[in-house]
Amino acid sequence: MTGRDAGADIGPIGNSPVVILVRPQLADNIGSVARCMANGGLFHLRLVAPRDGWPQERAWRMASGADRILEAAEVFETVAEAVADLHHVAATCPRPRHIIKPILTARGAAAELRAATVTGLRTGILFGPERAGLENDDMAHADMLVRYPLNPAFMSLNLAQAVMVMAYEWWMADEPSSPRELMTNETRVATKGELENFLGHLVRELDDCGFLRNEQKRPGMVRNVRHLFQRGEVTEQELRTLHGMITELSRGRHAKRGT
Repeated sequence: MTGRDAGADIGPIGNSPVVILVRPQLADNIGSVARCMANGGLFHLRLVAPRDGWPQERAWRMASGADRILEAAEVFETVAEAVADLHHVAATCPRPRHIIKPILTARGAAAELRAATVTGLRTGILFGPERAGLENDDMAHADMLVRYPLNPAFMSLNLAQAVMVMAYEWWMADEPSSPRELMTNETRVATKGELENFLGHLVRELDDCGFLRNEQKRPGMVRNVRHLFQRGEVTEQELRTLHGMITELSRGRHAKRGT
């Protein structure tokens, strides 16, 4: 079975940007780019003067099932032809060369591209050849430049990595998921009432065992115990476990006393 026989069921998602690879050199890289595009919900791929022609079977081997992106890829001879039907174009550029254009981060560019596509405009992102990147004449077709703020001592990315950064930011620009969530599985976050019930249980046992015997320090110690549990998202299951622990410790203490 070849890669073309096992493609994932993917297709265009809304009015997404066109990924334009300018003079790509290796079919392996084109296949890896398709994989990254699929991760970020991008579908439209255009190739400008691919060095080894198109199609190339090795691209399908590297696409990990993103076959439909490769099958729908279009080939153009020049950048001008590749962007002719687009309204807004961004160009990735690690080192701007005396060009007066807005320079955005990948996140900023993704936000602007989202804003443009919402109004029905067609957008695209230019990526340069693996070795040298885009030339000034290529970038002359772009409205804005995209520069990734990476470690200044080492900013080298391969072609697929560069596309992955933009694909990720494009996806996240409209991703409704909370940036943080607590995985509770079968339980849930405890209510304040449940937490208060547990804290009452805990303080009673701490009083009973003598841990809070210093009357002068007792209020502050109780507050500290409350802060400890109030600052986190304690779950109902965790409170039941803690109740059980305190109860068993209490039983053990009373058993030793013979009460």
